[in-house]
Amino acid sequence: MIYSMTAFAREEVPCASQQLVCEMRSINHRYAEISVHLPDALRAFEMAIRDKIRQRLKRGKIDCSIRLQQAGDRSASSLVLNKEMLTALNAASDEIAAHLPSVAMMTVMDVLRFPGVMEVGTLEMADAEHTLLSLVEKTVGTLMHNRSVEGNALLPFFQDKLQQIQAHLQTVRAELPAILRATREKLLQRFTEASLQLNNERLEQEMVLFAQKIDVIEEIERAESHVQAISGQLQAGGVIGRQLDFLLQELNREANTLGSKSAHLIMTQAALQMKVLIEQIREQVQNIE
Repeated sequence: MIYSMTAFAREEVPCASQQLVCEMRSINHRYAEISVHLPDALRAFEMAIRDKIRQRLKRGKIDCSIRLQQAGDRSASSLVLNKEMLTALNAASDEIAAHLPSVAMMTVMDVLRFPGVMEVGTLEMADAEHTLLSLVEKTVGTLMHNRSVEGNALLPFFQDKLQQIQAHLQTVRAELPAILRATREKLLQRFTEASLQLNNERLEQEMVLFAQKIDVIEEIERAESHVQAISGQLQAGGVIGRQLDFLLQELNREANTLGSKSAHLIMTQAALQMKVLIEQIREQVQNIE
């Protein structure tokens, strides 16, 4: 099973008289970068939340947002105003007005939106920690499921591109003897047209050197081994993004060598098509965990 790094998950559970909601978003990133957004009452658990996420998600930019909200059957009367905060906020407002009389006064909604003014009940810390971490673990599980759905949807794409690369390698391998024969005949024809005396021994030496120059059997075998290794990684699944990226770099290197040694249009076209296919795979691999 392979995992995409792009996904979203949302879970919620009741907590005391409230509802605890957790939302996670992830996008592709070279490493694991975790951002956690918590209400003031839950900030003490930030490190525990980070550890819980890091245990399961190894790569990606993960944004975790947790909030407390009123349960559906609770009345507005359960809201609690922090009177100490209100008093301090009022004093600060009066002081600002004394120094800056042109500044607009705060509205009721401005006051209510100020952090810490409105308290949604209270939480028992021990119960809240257990509930919170269970919720985070559940949300991570949902996120991983969603990532796996998107990741596995890419599997047929990867397999198709790898099969095309393998087909190009087989074409070049099959055509190599014909390319050598055609090159020999072309050289003989040019010698004949130039009315040159042929030295069979020297001609054979030149043909051996030319055959060595355009010999790409090793490159083909290495490229085929990289294709097999990539297929194996895809079948094994897990956190394979970096391994795939490395193998694709090596495969691209063999395609470059194949192109540089090209002595025939078939080889040139195969090398170019392989590079296009490799780049198409690499674009998608950047999103694989």
